[in-house]
Amino acid sequence: MQLDIFSDPICPWCFIGKRRMEAAFAARSDVKADIQWRAFQLNPDMPLQGMDRQTYLTTKFGGVDQAKQVYDNIKAVGASVGLDFKFENITHTPSTMSAHRLIKYTQRVDPNAADTLLEQLFTSYFLQGKNIGDIDVLLDIAEKAGLDKKSTRDYLQTMEDFEEVQAEDLQARRLGIGGVPCFIIDGQYALSGAQEPEAFYPIFDLSMQAKTAESSTA
Repeated sequence: MQLDIFSDPICPWCFIGKRRMEAAFAARSDVKADIQWRAFQLNPDMPLQGMDRQTYLTTKFGGVDQAKQVYDNIKAVGASVGLDFKFENITHTPSTMSAHRLIKYTQRVDPNAADTLLEQLFTSYFLQGKNIGDIDVLLDIAEKAGLDKKSTRDYLQTMEDFEEVQAEDLQARRLGIGGVPCFIIDGQYALSGAQEPEAFYPIFDLSMQAKTAESSTA
């Protein structure tokens, strides 16, 4: 099956959703998917240099105390899937444009490295508090995913895929996607949010039934 995942590497629910999706596939070994990560920016108007974390929290949530209530809930849910979010380590909220470009580049030059890259992006930001809008940080992440550092640097120093990321984000919003993660299976079935693994099973079955029907009439 084809699985398109609209997500943003600074979205904690996307990290949780990735874990729950992985659990769904682990429980259903009969299901195989070609996964494509698609761009969605939680903060499409964020300056490319990002902004100070405290300024961001005040702007988005009205203050640090209000943000803490939100993140305490996310932290508790994250713990249920083995994630120990370290929101207190984050000092800078980045633009994710360069990260999304890097995801596109990775899926193009080495698709097998994409999952490792996504894992490194999430881990670097949410567990280590790194600025994943910084090119040097992204290069370290790319290298850990097995990409050639020089070629990746050459790519990141251009504006290649900039318009493609913007277009993909706009496409998501035109499809009615207002939040992420959003999982689109075979271009027909959508699962929105960081759903429990069991929520994937009926859609897996629908996809497999459709493919069986197609093969029987071919």
